[in-house]
Amino acid sequence: MESKKISKSISFIGAGNMGGAIIQAVCRTADPGKVFITDYQQDKAEALAAKTGCRTAGSNDEAVLSGDYIFLCVKPQVMGSVLAGISPTLNTLKEKGEHKVLVSIAAGLTIDSLREKLSGACRDMPIVRIMPNMPVTIGKGMLALAAGTDVPSAALEDLKTALTEAGRVEQLSESLMDAFTVVSGCTPAFIYMFIEALADGGVMTGLTRQQALTYAAQAVMGSAAMVLETGEHPGALKDAVCSPKGSTIAGVAALEQRGFRSAAIEAVRCGFLRNVELGKD
Repeated sequence: MESKKISKSISFIGAGNMGGAIIQAVCRTADPGKVFITDYQQDKAEALAAKTGCRTAGSNDEAVLSGDYIFLCVKPQVMGSVLAGISPTLNTLKEKGEHKVLVSIAAGLTIDSLREKLSGACRDMPIVRIMPNMPVTIGKGMLALAAGTDVPSAALEDLKTALTEAGRVEQLSESLMDAFTVVSGCTPAFIYMFIEALADGGVMTGLTRQQALTYAAQAVMGSAAMVLETGEHPGALKDAVCSPKGSTIAGVAALEQRGFRSAAIEAVRCGFLRNVELGKD
C-alpha cells in the first residue's frame, strides 16, 4: 500500500546525524523537490540532497523562505543564535501574511524557551517540538510530538504523516517530553552497549564476533517486538523463558547481583536531569 504523501514544502536547518535521518524519512512521504536543506557544512547538505533527491538552500534565511514547515535540527546550545538569525525573515513573512510552522528537535528546549529566543512579532508563531531517536534512519524509530494549542490541526496531521516513514509517532503533552527523550531518545545508546556486552560474552564462550553480534542483536529485536505485539508485561515474558534451575535464571541472577536494573533506572534518571539542565542553558 502506497504511503500517504503531503503537499507542503519542508525545510531543514541542520543536516547532522539526526537531522539527516529525519530528512531521509521525510523524503519518502513528501515530494523531495519540495524538501530544502541547509547546514553550516554545506558540502554535507549537498551530499544528502544528491542521495535523497531533495534540494539545498544556500542559507538559513533561504530555508525559511522555501518551507511551510521549518525543522530546526541544531544542537540546543546553538539554537539561540539560529533563531535570532532567522527572526527578521520570519517577521517580514508574518507582515506579508505568510504563515510558517517551526519544528524543533532540540532536547530540553521547551516551546516557551524557543519563543524567548525569537525576536519581534514572530514570537507568537506556531511551534512544534519533535523528539526522535536514531532508529528513524531505518524507519524503526520512536518519535514524540508536542504542540501548543495555536498549532493548526492540519499542520499536526501533515507533520505526523511526514514522519510516518521514520517510525512510530505519538503526540504527547509537552510536560512528558524530557522523560520521553531519555526513555526513547537515549535508550538506543544503552541498547547498543548491551548488545556489545552480550556479544563479548558470546566471544568468550566460543562464538565468532560476527556470530555473537548477529545473535545478540536479533534476540534484542525479537524480544522488543514481542513486548509491543503481544502486550504482555516484560516481567511475564522474562518468567516464561526462565526454567527451574536453568541457564536463563542463572544469567538473570548474575545480572541482578550486579545491579543491572538499578543501573538502567539510574541511567534514565541521570539523562532526565541532564535534559532539564539543557532547557535552562
